Amino acid sequence: MAMAGLLGALTLAAGCGSGGGGDDDGSDKGRRPEGARVTIRVPGDAPTISDAVSLTQPGDLVLVAPGVYHESVKIDTARITLRGESRARVVIDGRLRQPNGVVVAAPGVAVENLTVRNNTQNGVLVTGSAAAVAGLPGSGGYDTGDEPVSFLKSFLVSHVTATRNGLYGIYAFSAQNGVIEHSYTSGAADSGIYVGQCKPCRIVVRDNVSELNAVGYEGTNAGGDMYVVGNRLVGNRVGLTTNSDHQEKLLPQRDAVVVGNLIADNQQTQTPEQADGGWGIGVGVDGGSDNRFIRNRITGNTNAGLVITATADLTADRNRITDNTFTANGVDVGWTFPTATRGQGNCLQGNALRTTVPAGLADTASCPVPAKSPTPSGSWASPTAPAGIPFTDVATPGPQPEFPHATTAGATVVPDVPALPDIADIALPSPSLLAAGARVQTS
Repeated sequence: MAMAGLLGALTLAAGCGSGGGGDDDGSDKGRRPEGARVTIRVPGDAPTISDAVSLTQPGDLVLVAPGVYHESVKIDTARITLRGESRARVVIDGRLRQPNGVVVAAPGVAVENLTVRNNTQNGVLVTGSAAAVAGLPGSGGYDTGDEPVSFLKSFLVSHVTATRNGLYGIYAFSAQNGVIEHSYTSGAADSGIYVGQCKPCRIVVRDNVSELNAVGYEGTNAGGDMYVVGNRLVGNRVGLTTNSDHQEKLLPQRDAVVVGNLIADNQQTQTPEQADGGWGIGVGVDGGSDNRFIRNRITGNTNAGLVITATADLTADRNRITDNTFTANGVDVGWTFPTATRGQGNCLQGNALRTTVPAGLADTASCPVPAKSPTPSGSWASPTAPAGIPFTDVATPGPQPEFPHATTAGATVVPDVPALPDIADIALPSPSLLAAGARVQTS
């Protein structure tokens, strides 16, 4: 009876959107005209978001009215849009009983203008991995078997607030051709925004605010047209990391571009503890290679502004640090390597900086350097990380910008491949963006 009612509601929506259909005798009642796109409203046309999603066909919009929805939403219909009428007042709340708030398991899906909170693992998960969709407790959904990587192709996460989630706020894993933009993450016990296991990624992470997390942004085994652009990564334990990890496929991490970001004051005590004990670091590169860090403002990180190191068996090579501004960090740039995996070809050019470890890197490792030139290594005394707080106790976020015309715009068409940024047009963030509550804006 409940499903019959839902189908009836969908029929009405389709009829309004397409001029109706069916024979006079009602023999086509309940059928949707081929190619018709509809708006399914929650709770007007379906009582829950999951019920509404189950009725969708490609091109549909699920539009959710303000309310708190205690459910986990899985989207396996391609090219639909899930959008809240109000970013702050449409809340998917896992009540610490669900692993994920929203799981996107089909291509071309847009998730927009809502809040996801209190999930034991992830706020929004976008993935082509069956293991990640299964969400086994404590696994993080990592792929460690011998099967080839299965990618989800194309996605958009925009104007989403993800707060107080047990692993990641917004998690794109084994996914390609996507954009994460205009979103806010806090209280993630691992990282606010995470991109993992993609090569080439063709993913743009832009104009997001990530604060009060263990890590603001993390990219693991993610590279190839991988752009982190114009974000505010402030007040975490660690601002940004890009690294290689044997828990995921597609080793090693390489070829990401980090440009025009504000990365500041990443030693906030009222945050969940970082799994590896990281603290007071703006940017950390661990076993990542061929990455570019360009025109970022990196300031006020008590341990180090930017650190390059290596894993026990994966080197960090040919990373280029150019035209960044470093101020008020414990050490502006520090390179420290295990003897067996000492880096090669890492270099700096055109940066405003004060201190490096080892000293004099701006001269001894000035770009360009030969690709196999040994990278100088040193060490320094790092501060001890203080105890953190449970992710459930992180401060409640304030109001965030709304998706424009959320209640009147049609479904969002997600391109098969996103437009990639022209990094020449991306400027160094202004010092004015260090003010509390300021945002990084990109064109």
